[in-house]
Amino acid sequence: MGQPTGDFGQEGARPRTGEVVSGDLLLAVGGPDGSEARPCPDGWRPEPRRVRDRRQDRPELGPSPAVGPLAMGSAAADLPLLDREDDIARLVAALSEGRSIRLVGQAGSGRSTLLAAVADAAAGIAPDGVVRLSGHHRTGADLLQDLFAATHHAPGYRPDRRALASLLSQVGAVVAIDDLDVDDEELGELLDAAPDCAFIATVPPGSPLLTPGLRMEDHPVAGLAKSACLTLAGRLAGRQLDETERAWAVDLWFESEGLPLRFVQAAALLRQRDVSVDTLVAAQEDRHNVFGLVKEIADPDDPAVLEGELRRTVPLPTVAESAAPAVRLAEGLSESAQAVLRLALAFGGECPTAPHLPALIDVGLGESALRELVDAGLAVSVGGHHRLTTGVPELLAGRFDPGTVAYGAAEHFSWWVGHGSVTTEQISAEAEVLVGALLADRAADRPEAVLRLARAAAPALALSLRWGAWERVLKLGLEAARVLRATAEEAWFHHELGVLALCVHSDQRALAELESAVALRAAFGDPSSGAAGRRMLDLLKSEARQLPAGEELPSVGRRPVIRAIAKAPWRLAAAKKGSDAKRAAIAAAAAVVALGVLGTAIGLNAGGEDSAGTGRTSPGTSVDDSSLGDDLPATASGSPTAAPSDSPSESPSASVSASASESASASASTTGTRKPTATRTTAPAPGQTSKTPTTGTSTTTSPPPTSASPTSSASPSPTADPSGSPSTP
Repeated sequence: MGQPTGDFGQEGARPRTGEVVSGDLLLAVGGPDGSEARPCPDGWRPEPRRVRDRRQDRPELGPSPAVGPLAMGSAAADLPLLDREDDIARLVAALSEGRSIRLVGQAGSGRSTLLAAVADAAAGIAPDGVVRLSGHHRTGADLLQDLFAATHHAPGYRPDRRALASLLSQVGAVVAIDDLDVDDEELGELLDAAPDCAFIATVPPGSPLLTPGLRMEDHPVAGLAKSACLTLAGRLAGRQLDETERAWAVDLWFESEGLPLRFVQAAALLRQRDVSVDTLVAAQEDRHNVFGLVKEIADPDDPAVLEGELRRTVPLPTVAESAAPAVRLAEGLSESAQAVLRLALAFGGECPTAPHLPALIDVGLGESALRELVDAGLAVSVGGHHRLTTGVPELLAGRFDPGTVAYGAAEHFSWWVGHGSVTTEQISAEAEVLVGALLADRAADRPEAVLRLARAAAPALALSLRWGAWERVLKLGLEAARVLRATAEEAWFHHELGVLALCVHSDQRALAELESAVALRAAFGDPSSGAAGRRMLDLLKSEARQLPAGEELPSVGRRPVIRAIAKAPWRLAAAKKGSDAKRAAIAAAAAVVALGVLGTAIGLNAGGEDSAGTGRTSPGTSVDDSSLGDDLPATASGSPTAAPSDSPSESPSASVSASASESASASASTTGTRKPTATRTTAPAPGQTSKTPTTGTSTTTSPPPTSASPTSSASPSPTADPSGSPSTP
């Protein structure tokens, strides 16, 4: 893949455009004013189709596109796994019982290699087979989307949480996730979304313990036995170890506690030593022709003896070099491998795939260079690309200066993500490399390059449904725009972040981002460009977007007034002190009943608060609660509440307004003289209260009353007379 030619601003700055469906929204990406979402029209939402085996449907992809080639623990020489037979058997048995497992251990303990071996062995224990995913820098939402994409065919569709739970609940598979790094809340959502799946995942070293109650257990991955480590070193070295080398390997086993990675690196050190020995042997054989020596030196007749004698002149690595061999291994790499290593260090440890290397660092054989890094134990394959092994960037930071090796990466990747021949699967596999290139330019104080690449990469990542990486790119671009004081670009990134928050149902954040974008565009002097942001705000503020995701819509017949009363439960709590608590509860129930039966006007008067806010009660609305309060059920906090009613018009709200509380307080402060009210007697409905009020007294039956008004379907609804007292026709 060559570098783009010509003027970049004319040739390569073509943002990728397209549409994806996110839940109930149709997201148009790459518009002139930014992305825009609207309600998805009927018939546009894809119908997901179950995929039992991706390799049968799409054999050209090979491994899952979420993982990519050479991923999940490819051994240095594709050797069979050593000393893990018991672990594999126990883990496969646990997975067959439906248990989910985390593989925990030190860096270099072989967790990813063990995960790959278990995934191979568990191929037939689940009806939907094995799904292999990469958790490297992926959020919980990204993993849910990857699991959906691996088990369903629905291109360009990102279901919401409820749809995902419905679709994934029918999947029964073993899900193997390498490098899972999410918090317990996201992990719980992942496990709950696919209850019939058994998960096995590796987690980074030092991960916190699992929260009690999670459907997962830890399996520690320890080092290998001494014999397995010696066998591994000999196989990777390509020969048997001599006595000196075996003693050196035993000392390394004690020091490293048998970590397999240390012996992969030790074998690489032995191969470097063999190269030095071969050089000495070649020089010894050519000493007459090359140096023209006159004195004859007697050589052993057996070449192996000569090689052994020369090998003893090359010292083995010291204990310190064996404990931290990254520097010595890097110095022994080929020129092309060292160039790839410097590029990876500039990208924060992320290695681009081989097709990008000729354009970035002029390396013709990128596959061989990457393979050399993997064989030396300096890099591993993960998520479709390679990254440096844990700890290697820190060890090489002071010895291998990346310099300006990554300065052309922004231009190259800006051209690449917009090229028509590049698929969204390829962009998804390189998402971490794109973020690494942005971080490299930010560290080099090149905000112009950051801004250019972020503008080009953000739409491509949105269409590839890697929304975790999309968010990181948008934040980096916003930071660069602020540094450059580019108001129009800053508004664009705010707009994109708002659209992203809108699609993931983070409404408060979406409101803040979109309002910032509209304000910045208005301040920039181009209010017409804020039309898309205003349409997004209108969509956000519409009735369909008021409730958070997963909450049921209110019933159609619910009165707006009762809903308004339910908004202030804290006001009732202020009146619940001493003897006022019972009065407050009864006054609240009376207010709700009046609202449902007598209408809005009588309800506001029954609440006892006039327009001036004095808290005086209206005539005919006081309730004698001397015999009612003890029969009311108590809430969790010990305060009495009104009992539920079967009549729709008499259903009390979950909370009451301040008018009911103030009315109860005002009634408690009176002298106790009450004005007689009209009396009516009707037969109670089943489960309701029969109440015959008299002057100053009231009589109740069980269950406790919820209303002072009779309920009779045969009589018309009561009306209000001018004095405020109810009257009957």
